[in-house]
Amino acid sequence: MNEEKIDNCKNNIYDHLIAEEKNKHSVYCTKCPSKILPSTLGKHMNIEFNLPHMSQKKNCESIECELLSDYWMVPDMYMFDNIGFSKPIESGLKYLICADCEIGPIGWYDDKTKQSYVALSRVKHAEDS
Repeated sequence: MNEEKIDNCKNNIYDHLIAEEKNKHSVYCTKCPSKILPSTLGKHMNIEFNLPHMSQKKNCESIECELLSDYWMVPDMYMFDNIGFSKPIESGLKYLICADCEIGPIGWYDDKTKQSYVALSRVKHAEDS
C-alpha cells in the first residue's frame, strides 16, 4: 500500500469544491440520495492511496485498484451523516461505503489515527437545499 502525502496541485480539477481547505458543499452518494457528509467538515488532503474499483470483474483472481490522491479527511467518524465500514482489510484499515445502498469503496478509515478519507471522485457534491 502506497500512502504518501503529495504536493497540492495549483490547478486541481476539484478547486471549485474547496473553500478554505474544506468541502464547500455537502457530500452525497453517487448511487442513492443519501447525504454522507455535511459541508465544511472534511479537510482536503492530497494523499496517494490505491482504492479498489467500485465494480470488479467477476471471476477475476486479483482486485483491480485505482490510485487516487484527492480526499476529504474527516477526523471523527461521528461527523458523517451516513457511512458504513467494511471488515478490517489490513493493518487497521477499513473501506468506507454508503450505509444505505452499500456502494463503495468510497474511501478508507484508519483505525490507528481514527481518521477517514473520502475520495472526491467517488462521491457527488451539492449545495444543501
